[in-house]
Amino acid sequence: MTGDTGNPQSRGGIPPYIASAIVSAIVLVLFAPGLFVAGYFTNALVDDEDAGSAPPAQPTAAPTATVQATATPPIIVANVSVDDDPYWGPDDAAVTIVEFSDFQCPYCARFFLETYPQIKQQYEDKVKFVYRDFPLTAIHQYAEKAAEAAGCASNQGRYWEYHDLLWTKQQALDEDSLKSYAADLGLNTDAFNGCLDSGTYADEIQNDIQEGQSYGVDGTPAFFVNGQFMSGALPFADFKAVIDAALEGKLPSSAVPDAAAGSG
Repeated sequence: MTGDTGNPQSRGGIPPYIASAIVSAIVLVLFAPGLFVAGYFTNALVDDEDAGSAPPAQPTAAPTATVQATATPPIIVANVSVDDDPYWGPDDAAVTIVEFSDFQCPYCARFFLETYPQIKQQYEDKVKFVYRDFPLTAIHQYAEKAAEAAGCASNQGRYWEYHDLLWTKQQALDEDSLKSYAADLGLNTDAFNGCLDSGTYADEIQNDIQEGQSYGVDGTPAFFVNGQFMSGALPFADFKAVIDAALEGKLPSSAVPDAAAGSG
């Protein structure tokens, strides 16, 4: 009788070392892909964390240019004509201020109310102040006729009184109102009304406009202080600085009369 000796081969079975190898191979086949995938994600996570902790790249600053500030030289217009327009102040004043203005312009009214009184008070005996008309007819329908009315008042020696009154009556400059102001000042209304109705000063005003444009005026109020251009309803301090410079001889005397002008 053949007995069992304990040797698997003797019984026709698989040797233990072969069985172990087979089991290891099966485990490797079943679990290796998972280990590979887990390792990939672990490595990827580490890379992302490392990338997040790294300091961001600093942008390169664009080169900047150093700009040298330069003062804009004042605009000087030689030979600014005073024409035969009304003025106040000494005939031979060392400083001449020529204003181009519009009786319906709100900025001109601001100048008259805020700055003009201070100029007149401080410099009345030192400067010659000339008023020239520059009505902006495209936007101010009554401005030109108001300028004509002031001219008509000058015929009776009352220009500056009428001029000052118009600024306080700026909201009513139609022809009937202009005629009523003449009556309020005690002017000869027949003469005044005839002058206004006939357009006696229309050509004079057009001449002012054309000359103003030739000097570069395109808005109101505009001023020339011994030829130095000043634009807008500037504060008194601005005018004082320029007037004082002109009185000290630091600005040329450039206003040239075309004819003897009356003070009105």
